[in-house]
Amino acid sequence: MQRIRAAVGSLVFLAVAPGIVAGLIPWLLTGWSAHDWSFPVRFLGVLAMAAGMALLLPAFIRFAVEGLGTPAPIAPTERLVVGGAYRHVRNPMYLAVGAVIVGQALLLGQVTLLIYAVIFAAVVAAFVQRYEEPTLAGRFGEQYEVYKHEVPRWLPRLRPWNQTL
Repeated sequence: MQRIRAAVGSLVFLAVAPGIVAGLIPWLLTGWSAHDWSFPVRFLGVLAMAAGMALLLPAFIRFAVEGLGTPAPIAPTERLVVGGAYRHVRNPMYLAVGAVIVGQALLLGQVTLLIYAVIFAAVVAAFVQRYEEPTLAGRFGEQYEVYKHEVPRWLPRLRPWNQTL
């Protein structure tokens, strides 16, 4: 039952948080109107969006299955999530959402979305440093400190971290 509740909570949070940040706000900024940028740039946008979604969805699933919770601060995981993409980088969800926004910018030819992506990155970086990391350190203690020491915050490791906590 706990996994079901975690899965439903993660699905709701997926619709709300990334849905607003990478869906509603870009639509409000652009109305999905496209400028005529070159095909290679637009194709890179499609690739970035696909990569972002391919990273985002399994990360959300991992929170329910491995962590027995959600990414939402009001319903956090019971266990530290360190599998899957989290073996390469500590913040794959934020990177994935950023990739979707940048992909939209390239696909639509919208400089406004590139500016929005920079603002998103700055807000997320501040949130991670000032709230998320101290909260995880307090919740998971030495386990998180070991993970934090081994897995980078933003630039993924090429080789996955293999230690179990």
